[in-house]
Amino acid sequence: MKFPLSLILFGFWLFASTGASPAANVKSYTIPSTNRSRIRSRQTSSSKLVFCHFMIGVVSDRTSSADFDADMQRAKSLGIDAFALNIGTDSYTDTQLGYAYESAANNDMFVFISFDFNWWDAASDAAAVGAKIAQYASLPAQLHVDVDGTSYVFASSFAGDGLDIATLRSTASADGFPDVYFAPNFHPGVGDLSVIDGALNWLAWENDGDNKAPQGGVVVTVTEGDQEYESTLSTTQGYIAPASAWFSTHFGPEVTYSKNWVFPSDLLWYMRWLEILELQPPFVEIITWNDYGESHYIGPLSSPHTDDGSSKWVNDMPHNGWLDMAKPFISAYKAGASSPNSYITSDEIIYWYRITPKDLDCDSTDTTMVAANNDTGNYFEGRPDGYDTLADDVFVVPLLTAAGTITVNTGAMEYTFDAPAGASAFSVPFEVGAQSFTLARNGGEVMSATSLKVIQDTCPCGIYNFNAYVGTVPEGTRDVLGADGLTLLTNGLKVACDPTPSLPATPPASTPATATSSATAAPTSSAV
Repeated sequence: MKFPLSLILFGFWLFASTGASPAANVKSYTIPSTNRSRIRSRQTSSSKLVFCHFMIGVVSDRTSSADFDADMQRAKSLGIDAFALNIGTDSYTDTQLGYAYESAANNDMFVFISFDFNWWDAASDAAAVGAKIAQYASLPAQLHVDVDGTSYVFASSFAGDGLDIATLRSTASADGFPDVYFAPNFHPGVGDLSVIDGALNWLAWENDGDNKAPQGGVVVTVTEGDQEYESTLSTTQGYIAPASAWFSTHFGPEVTYSKNWVFPSDLLWYMRWLEILELQPPFVEIITWNDYGESHYIGPLSSPHTDDGSSKWVNDMPHNGWLDMAKPFISAYKAGASSPNSYITSDEIIYWYRITPKDLDCDSTDTTMVAANNDTGNYFEGRPDGYDTLADDVFVVPLLTAAGTITVNTGAMEYTFDAPAGASAFSVPFEVGAQSFTLARNGGEVMSATSLKVIQDTCPCGIYNFNAYVGTVPEGTRDVLGADGLTLLTNGLKVACDPTPSLPATPPASTPATATSSATAAPTSSAV
């Protein structure tokens, strides 16, 4: 991809204290030119950047920059370069932005603002957007990019097609920042992509072309979305490719933002990172760190946040294993490598699954079995729209330093998989009951664990829960929601359900296998 930018992470700390030239404190990365029209062309530079979308709207109760430190440190340890701070127009926005920018500076991380046009108005808020960019542009942790020797303040958005970019730029310029690199989530064929510097593609899931799961034989793949953006953007514009692990949301009439659908997810997290390694875009944005409401959070449950009502399907459902899986892929992406294998330094098994069969009938107790405001077209009664695109499987990604045999006991059904060294993936049909995982080599067990979460044939808290439970072998640190993340759990429920973490301290007993079978590599992938 032709992209004549060098990416600059500005370090203003020394500049602020000594008056030294900012150029003396710049960490610069050069992205080489390649043929952008060849979507599968590979870049070999280590100059690419990984962002992660962070929802400021759910952290209104944080009281200092220290409340952001764990998020910054965890993200940085994985190779994430910057949080894209999604903001609305709430009264607490500036307070929390201030804390986030301060924490990022304290932890050698970077951040930039992503304007959420569910709340900002593309028709009238261009000047306000420009002013907000300028307000934070000079802070130490603000991400900048360098274009032909000129430093540009980086900013982005969710949606916003039709925003007056000229007014945005003139307002930021009047406030002292004439150079803004604006890479919003404009859409080909809707917004004018010729007036922006780059673009974020938000649709990280297979869809029907209309923001729902594939249906009626219409399937738009994520790769096709990549191709549409890349064919629309010029050779001097930067593409932000999306990567997401899951999507499931199930808000009923108990809130004003009722919505109820899923996108196909299953082995998406693994498959998308393989696509990223092939595509090698200049930017990747992980969707998201902490959007619990749509179940695509990769950040910890314990990250302080308020409850938007999603605790009904988020409680006891950690996703930390997805963080672990991403780390070698991020390293490989930045190195321009085609495989994460060289970046796997210890054995780990990452697994995930939904906790109920998709045909389980929860109609009598589910919260979405009545009418709700559906101005958005995103509300459906009962099982979430698109539920039939998901498989009742256990999904497994072994990250191995040497070949080994993985055994999965799901219920009382046992599967074995001959896993090669490096990263691979497979899935097996799940059964109700305990889920156990073992790695063996040369006839001896290397490690094993039983998940704390069983697959059940009863409705959790009475609802349809299509979120994923993610675990690892060896087991990770226990991760639970804080009290602030549980306040609305019982809101709208039709059955009693304690608003407290309830995973057991020790795993359930596994059931001795009554049948065995072998598993094969995921049909859309091979060992890499």
